[in-house]
Amino acid sequence: MTEVETAAGPLTALAGEPRPEISLIVPVYNEDSTLEDVYRQAVAALETLGRPYEVILIDDGSADGTWAIVERLHDADPHVRGVRFKRNFGQHPAMHAGLVRARGDIVVTMDGDLQNSPADLPKLVAAVEAGSDVASGRRRGREDAWGRTLPSRLINRMLRGFTNVDIADFGCAFNAYRRSAIEPVLGSIGKQKFTKALVLSAGASVVEVDLEHRAREGQSRYSPFRLIRLALHVLAGFWPQPIQWAGVLIGTSSCLLSLAAAIWGAVIWVARGDFPGQIFLGALVLGVLGIQGFILALVGEYLGRIQRDVEGRPLYTVERELG
Repeated sequence: MTEVETAAGPLTALAGEPRPEISLIVPVYNEDSTLEDVYRQAVAALETLGRPYEVILIDDGSADGTWAIVERLHDADPHVRGVRFKRNFGQHPAMHAGLVRARGDIVVTMDGDLQNSPADLPKLVAAVEAGSDVASGRRRGREDAWGRTLPSRLINRMLRGFTNVDIADFGCAFNAYRRSAIEPVLGSIGKQKFTKALVLSAGASVVEVDLEHRAREGQSRYSPFRLIRLALHVLAGFWPQPIQWAGVLIGTSSCLLSLAAAIWGAVIWVARGDFPGQIFLGALVLGVLGIQGFILALVGEYLGRIQRDVEGRPLYTVERELG
């Protein structure tokens, strides 16, 4: 079966099937070495809750044996559902594919690399059931190298400023959400990175839950360079029209400096009787730069409107779906 996905509408239950109370979403990419362990540990944690559940595995175009494992798990366990992308589209589109298929009242997201312990899943579910819209995982004692932790701290600081939500760890993918908190932002999830930041920026209440964190087995796919690119994505995605802000800042400061230089030149001209040509030339240059700054701000507004209009392309294409 082949289908094209865009920003889907509200989460819906499949007709004729009992709806699970808890949905676990695990995007995976070339995780054949850890996926079975993730499944076993996650199911063991879900079973302790004593509620109906489902496990949705999203294969983001893996080139190894990941999809074969997903098929085997699906055949052996009716709780397991699987989706395979035609190619690698990225973690956040994969997260969207899981969220639009989730049927539980509580939705848990988790990476498939075992850096977080699935045994902590009941703690996240309990935090949501206690009244919060989001249980935000907070990695304690991170064992990542400094090349990952320093850019991560920068990104967390930026997101705290742009969303006005004071949590410590926006980057942790192990979180639990109330279904009603996800539905309003489904149209943006996948187009923007940082699903948790999107949900929280819409006004969802949040509580942080401390989680065990382990060193990743194998090389991380998030290099320092890629984390810097994520920081730029935060600027473009959560800072409304940065070109506009830059244009307004340049335009305003240049115009004020131009005015100050013109006044200074006029004072010297009157006091000394000598026309200060260089000062007036500088004032003219600054004035032109100020006008260009405001034009840049206007261009930023147009670019923002164009971006919003053209983002109708598919987030991903699905090659096969199980369950």
